[in-house]
Amino acid sequence: MMPQARLCSLCLLTLYLTTGYGQEGKFSGPLKPMTFSIFEGQEPSQIIFQFKVNPPAVSFELTGETNNTFKIEPDGLLYLIKPLDRETRSIYNLQVAALDAQGAIVEGPVPITIEVKDINDNRPTFLQSKYEGSVRQNSRPGKPFMYVNATDLDDPATLNGQLFYEIVIQLPKINNVMYFQINNKTGAISLTREGSQELDPAKNPSYSLVVSVKDMGGQTENSFSDSTSVDVTVTENIWKAPEPVEIVENSTDPHPIKITQVQWNDPGAQYSLSEKEKPPTFPFSIDQEGNVYVTQPLDREEKDSYVFYALAKDENGKPLSYPLEIHVKVKDINDNPPACPSVVTVFEVQENELLGSSIGTLTAHDMDEENTVNSILEYRIVAQTPQIPMDGLFLVQTYSGVFQLAKRSLKKQDTPQYNLTVEVSDKDFKTLCAVQINIIDINDQIPIFEKSDYGNLTIPEDTNIGSIILTIQATDADEPLTGSSKILYRITEGDSEGQLGVDTDPHTNAGYVTVKKPLDFETAAISNIIFKAENPEPLVSGVEYNASSFAKFTLIVTDVNEAPLFSEYVFQARVSEDVAIGTKVGNVTAKDPEGLDVRYSLRGDTRGWLNIDPVTGEIFSAAPLDRETESVYRVKVVATEVGGSSLSAVSDFHLTLLDVNDNPPRLAKEYTGLFLCYPLSAPGSLIFEATDDDWQPFRGPQFTFSLGSESLQADWEVSKINGTHAKLSTRHTSFEERVYDVPIRINDGSQPPLEGTVSLPVTFCTCVEGRCFRPAAHQPGIPTVGMAVGILLTTFLIIGIVLAVVFIRMKKNKGKDNAPSAQASETKPLRS
Repeated sequence: MMPQARLCSLCLLTLYLTTGYGQEGKFSGPLKPMTFSIFEGQEPSQIIFQFKVNPPAVSFELTGETNNTFKIEPDGLLYLIKPLDRETRSIYNLQVAALDAQGAIVEGPVPITIEVKDINDNRPTFLQSKYEGSVRQNSRPGKPFMYVNATDLDDPATLNGQLFYEIVIQLPKINNVMYFQINNKTGAISLTREGSQELDPAKNPSYSLVVSVKDMGGQTENSFSDSTSVDVTVTENIWKAPEPVEIVENSTDPHPIKITQVQWNDPGAQYSLSEKEKPPTFPFSIDQEGNVYVTQPLDREEKDSYVFYALAKDENGKPLSYPLEIHVKVKDINDNPPACPSVVTVFEVQENELLGSSIGTLTAHDMDEENTVNSILEYRIVAQTPQIPMDGLFLVQTYSGVFQLAKRSLKKQDTPQYNLTVEVSDKDFKTLCAVQINIIDINDQIPIFEKSDYGNLTIPEDTNIGSIILTIQATDADEPLTGSSKILYRITEGDSEGQLGVDTDPHTNAGYVTVKKPLDFETAAISNIIFKAENPEPLVSGVEYNASSFAKFTLIVTDVNEAPLFSEYVFQARVSEDVAIGTKVGNVTAKDPEGLDVRYSLRGDTRGWLNIDPVTGEIFSAAPLDRETESVYRVKVVATEVGGSSLSAVSDFHLTLLDVNDNPPRLAKEYTGLFLCYPLSAPGSLIFEATDDDWQPFRGPQFTFSLGSESLQADWEVSKINGTHAKLSTRHTSFEERVYDVPIRINDGSQPPLEGTVSLPVTFCTCVEGRCFRPAAHQPGIPTVGMAVGILLTTFLIIGIVLAVVFIRMKKNKGKDNAPSAQASETKPLRS
């Protein structure tokens, strides 16, 4: 029998090695059904539980699936006699019974279940030492084309049996780009987006991969691993868009008609078509062999081309690859006659036009395809009415449709109008179009103003743009409603800025003078405006415009008080964030149109960083500036006129703050959970990140890292990973189980450089299942068991004393109260 002290120490050891001790989690207890969980691989003689002996029982008996692995002492001590292996057996069903002195069962047997918990003691292994597979070029990225598989005898429900796949080598690796990827949980290999685009069997018909598998989910440096080779053959992709298709319109052949075909790389694909433009009717179909059909005759004039997609899907309706674009062009036939532009086409010609002069152009239309023989049109005059003074007065260009005078100038007194019948034809059809030619009077009369001076006109300078300020009138004696009698008004003097314009009434030839641009009293208070009235048609030779075609008026613009005007909508300045208080950082300027003085002020200076000189508009720093708080500081600048109506205007001032290196580097986050498993089996490492609040260049920070104390160089090492990350590594494995605060010096390398020292806490602790395990210990301020018992007994003693004192006092008071009460009963008269 072990001494009691030795037994307790073994109980504590067992508590540490196992994870559960029955429903109450005690070291010992009565005989009852219980379940224990024990890690595999422990040394023999590990104690599991102490069953208590209750008379008349004097010993215990162990039966069931003991397998010479478990033993129980007569005093109830249950323990291991050889290591457990979960991969051999994960559960043991035992029975424990209590025996009396004669060996008879007096209690039980009760079931005892031993659950063997897994440790990572098995290496993952690939099912094959070499895998082979093939993939089509342009296959969909992420769609698996093969799998690799590995097994691990450890418990798959724990991290020990969770496998992590990874491609570690790809040959060839062109431009350092990975064309293949693997699902790290399933081992499914597929193409990356780059691989889908770049794989070409003509360039590289095969690739070699090395795939590794790790247990522990690939998360720790203590995981086991295995590797295998994978040979991938690249085959040509036959899923390609067909050549564009041409279909003759209005075909009379029986439909549907096969026009092209698409084909997926493997049999069993399900094909469908998808419209790109969603036409009212979709005249195409596809069968499950990939044959594409047109289902009805097409009309080019209705739609001259179609674009749609062919899709290939698997049996679950998922796309096998990208859709193919199919182009169909509808080929034209000559099935449309020429069409006249209108019922009657009207031209005008002056009576003095020269021979060969162009009169106008007849433009007919043909719905057939442009720039083909089907739409080439020819023009021919077939009739002229009246034939006065002769037939054939006009001719038309055969292909352009341009009409010209053919034989002589026309006279309106002969006839005011000619009607022509014109034949327009393509290679199969003919159409007759009507053309009317009106003979108009020649422009031998000039416009004449009804009066030459329209006097003075006074308007304020803020008159709205578009306002009509004056109506003028001229007349023309030429034939009404022709280019010879139409009048256009033009300002020839007095309006160099184009502030005024004149619009003509097409029915009355009245001219409406309107404001086109803002007027300005300060620029032009009085303007002498001169108009000219003229015709759009040129005057005949020998006739000239004279003074009768000119008129004038005087425009007087009155002053209106206006707000100051800033020289810019937004004023911008740039300054370093460390400028001294009182430094000039910018200036604004504004002027009052009436010449009044202007005073400046700021609005929206929420941080109180700026001051402005009210007279000059110069802006100064009034407090320390900080780019990290606000990189572009935006305020409003107000300019107010002095005197007058005190009108004001507002502009923006944007101050861009240029960075100064005034913030030392620091840790990017609070690192409180960094740990290494104790004891170390090999030097360990941890990764941390740094940041800097200052402005960073496009390539990012370029920090340097070092230990904050030279005395730590024997224990620790800091190595840079990139500009923001570094690795803290141990130089040996002889560390205590406690927390180490490691000072790290970080330099930002700027001009001038700034350096910060941070503390990185690293905990060395016992690990269970890859996590830091900290056994419960006595905490400061929490009493021990002995202290708790002493405090409890003292409390009971005080309560007893208080109760005794109260009881004695109550007894004395009761005796005193009884004596007066008896005397009172003898002398007090009775009440009736």
